Amino acid sequence: MFRIFCLIAILPAFLTLGYSQPWMITSPDQKIKVTVTLEDGDLFYAIEKNGEAWINASPIRLNIAEVPVDYTLNSAQTSSHDAIINPVVHEKLAQIRDQYNLLDLQFENNTGLEFRAYDRGVAWRWNAAIAGTITILGEQVTYAFNPSDHVYYPSEESFYSHNERLFPKYELSKLSLDSLASLPALIDQNGHYMHLSESDLYNYPGLWLLGTNSGTLTGTFPMYPVQEKQVRDRDIMVTQAANYLVKTPGTRTFPWRTILMEDRAAGLLTNTLIYQLNRPATGDFSWVQPGKVQWDWWNDLNTYGVDFQSGVNTDTYKHYIDFAAKNGLPYIILDEGWSPTTDVTVSIPEVNVPELAKYGQEKGVGLILWVLWNALDKDLDKAMTEYSKWGIKGIKVDFMQRNDAEMVNYYERIARATAEHHLLLDFHGCYKPTGFRHEFPHAMTREGVRGNEWSKWDNSKQTGPEHNLMLPFTRMVCGPMDYTPGAMLNAQLRDWSPSFSRPMSLGTRCHQLAMYVVFESPLQMLCDVPENYLREQESFAFIKQVPTTWEDTRVLDAAVGDYIVEARLAADGNWYMGAMTDWTARTLDVTLDFLGTGEYSLEYWKDGVNANRMAQDYQMGEMTIRKGDKLQLNLAQGGGFVAVIRKK
Repeated sequence: MFRIFCLIAILPAFLTLGYSQPWMITSPDQKIKVTVTLEDGDLFYAIEKNGEAWINASPIRLNIAEVPVDYTLNSAQTSSHDAIINPVVHEKLAQIRDQYNLLDLQFENNTGLEFRAYDRGVAWRWNAAIAGTITILGEQVTYAFNPSDHVYYPSEESFYSHNERLFPKYELSKLSLDSLASLPALIDQNGHYMHLSESDLYNYPGLWLLGTNSGTLTGTFPMYPVQEKQVRDRDIMVTQAANYLVKTPGTRTFPWRTILMEDRAAGLLTNTLIYQLNRPATGDFSWVQPGKVQWDWWNDLNTYGVDFQSGVNTDTYKHYIDFAAKNGLPYIILDEGWSPTTDVTVSIPEVNVPELAKYGQEKGVGLILWVLWNALDKDLDKAMTEYSKWGIKGIKVDFMQRNDAEMVNYYERIARATAEHHLLLDFHGCYKPTGFRHEFPHAMTREGVRGNEWSKWDNSKQTGPEHNLMLPFTRMVCGPMDYTPGAMLNAQLRDWSPSFSRPMSLGTRCHQLAMYVVFESPLQMLCDVPENYLREQESFAFIKQVPTTWEDTRVLDAAVGDYIVEARLAADGNWYMGAMTDWTARTLDVTLDFLGTGEYSLEYWKDGVNANRMAQDYQMGEMTIRKGDKLQLNLAQGGGFVAVIRKK
């Protein structure tokens, strides 16, 4: 289903074979070279591209209690692979070419090390073939850069985190030994980029990073939890951890350490290696249907102009269903409040979920239910049975806030249960994506991002255009993000203020519209209240028609943290353009060289002439274009641009 063809062969002389070392492997285009050496019993890897060092010799190690650390070589093999992956859910491409060269080192202690060299990055992982259960005491992960290199580093206070972080830029040598960060991190090395993360994370803790007062970053991990304390209904803290990462079957592969390598920042936006490296799906996922979701929590259910009292009640949700049905939205979400937080198998008296599900089915609108992770875990079988009986279409699982091995296993357990019951899955309060949706396509999106919800309270005013232009190069490279766009109350920096019940966004109206093209999420939210969309029919016209999945993605121009211009191809053959800028107003010139022959109509929404003063100011228009035409985009501060391009 996923792979069309594959080649495994002895490779040409550019790979060093056999028992001698150093062992080397190059990417298919021969631009990237990985060198692995053994020095005084320690393994090191180094990476070059185009003859220049991108990562200097860096030690790596896997410590297993049951076997000695012994890298005496048993075998060294190389192979090549070239296949096509057809994603069940087309996030950015309908097809992905999966081409790499592989170096497989097997050692006398029954452990092994694999390196894959792609044209756009490198990954390595450990494997083991040891009888019984093994105890992983630790894993050494090191990235040796140059002290003058820079990193966009999502600093954290502890392993207990929502992973909703800013990505400030640091000189690597300025990061101290206590500079903890979650992944991903982005290295800026004289204008080329390395994105550090991981893939295929199962039954193992997630990787974090520490500074070293030098040009080197080292990995660290949350140890296995031994004792926990429930602080409130949703917060379960680890109060005592073991002296190991995980106890696990001794025959297995371990997570991939991913290093995405791009000469230009724009390449990061179409790099899919993290997805490719995760194990593929098995079974039938044809029931998985992406689409837009009308969300209730961000707007605090403050619907108006109706003849009922708005709030968490059946009448309000029927109103949301009516709005979704009338405007072609396939889902609504019932966020916190529809049930007691400690019992997700029943609804409160004010909300009749079975009645709402039936009402939605009659109108072609499915229900997605918010649940606390621990309450769901406690009654998982019962909840799955009830949701199936009610006709629920998906769940949003929230507040995990950890990625120790026990919690990582929770994600897989929930994914398997929801897949069995044909429920879509959205993780919140979670760690970054690790390619998980390759195996579980119904897990289409997740948070782990500082998104629009912060517009309700962020007095620092940092959850705005500067941050928004960092995310596509950092967090979104890991996978789709539930940023929850769609704010219709928009403000420039001087005009913005926090409001929990009537929130506004930082940046222009077109900045928010452009998120529907630039930000990837196959389950894409509409965060604002229905009446605000009905009042803003011209803007809503774009949101209603923009898809949530794509057949092709072209990056027309991009700079980390500054601006992006993208074109995406929809399944119906129309192209959608989206452009965003930070707090700097810009004029960007782009060439429409992605089009076919003939004439096209381009319908656009652009920042109005007064958008620098009044962020909700925009203009609409239409023009005829051809392949190769030049388009000048005038973006206000915190601005944006969107367009729909149709063949005439």
